[in-house]
Amino acid sequence: RFHHTSTSHWCSCSKTVSDEKYQDPFQLGRKDLKNLYEDIKKELLVSAAELKEMCDYYFDGKGKAFRPMIVVLMARACNIHHNNSKEVQASQRSVAIIAEMIHTASLVHDDVIDDANSRRGKRTLNQIWGERKAVLAGDFILSAASVALARIGNTTIISVLTQVIEDLVRGEFLQLGSKENENERFAHYLEKTFKKTASLIANSCKAVSILGCPDPKVHEIAYQYGKNVGIAFQLIDDVLDFTSCADHLGKPTAADLKLGLATGPVLFACRQFPEMNAMIMRRFSKPGDVERARKYVLQSDGVQQTTYLAQRYCHAATREIRKLRPSPEREALVHLTEMVLTRDK
Repeated sequence: RFHHTSTSHWCSCSKTVSDEKYQDPFQLGRKDLKNLYEDIKKELLVSAAELKEMCDYYFDGKGKAFRPMIVVLMARACNIHHNNSKEVQASQRSVAIIAEMIHTASLVHDDVIDDANSRRGKRTLNQIWGERKAVLAGDFILSAASVALARIGNTTIISVLTQVIEDLVRGEFLQLGSKENENERFAHYLEKTFKKTASLIANSCKAVSILGCPDPKVHEIAYQYGKNVGIAFQLIDDVLDFTSCADHLGKPTAADLKLGLATGPVLFACRQFPEMNAMIMRRFSKPGDVERARKYVLQSDGVQQTTYLAQRYCHAATREIRKLRPSPEREALVHLTEMVLTRDK
């Protein structure tokens, strides 16, 4: 049921889909993301030098800006669908900025919870400044994002994006728990994945669609696209934790196992190696558990099954976005689903 056809009910439009094939999302989104990090730093106006340095640390312009890029492409795709407007509204661009700020604040807090020592190939905030200050820096970035959100002045948008912050907290709590029943365990994992990763993308896409188009069907398309791409993105992230080398990934591998987390590849591997159940329940806490679990995963089809599941989510995302009128941005969002599946870091 995840197969889709590339034909569209908008084929009567003068421009054919093939004209717009293989649009590079990063190229297409670049002009709307120009000065993104400078604009974020303006939101983080702070007089205390140390707090400013901490807040600016990850907004160094070296991030991929993956989430803001999806948001501006979705904004354009929805605007074109609605009234053929080619411009991104200022409020829509603000959503892209807010999404990156919320995401970065969540990374800062995640690193404290996980006691992580590297992120994006450099030392984490908590390693340099300590846990307490890192927590406060994350809080400050979130508060600045909230101020920027209030400035948009639309209560619906405020409601949609504050849902993201609630989901992030609930997702982190889900990650701290575990389920004994195998089926419950997988549902638990997918719910955690939605709340911690996909909710931000889904709700940011929904927010820009609301700002650009009054049609609730379009809001649902934007939301479903973001949700499916977000879950696929995290599934591939969980695969890379087993298949990529640490230098390439910018963070240590088998990190999730060391944190006691059973991700997709582990849960699939458990079906072939039931002896992993006990390890999952004790969160890989015994000496040798991490190494044994990693070996079982690589001997099983856990990596392939997780990749296949990610493909299914990407197919669902493609099926949704193809309901919009053809545009270079729509095709770039289709192409993005392929990039999510083939990335290696």
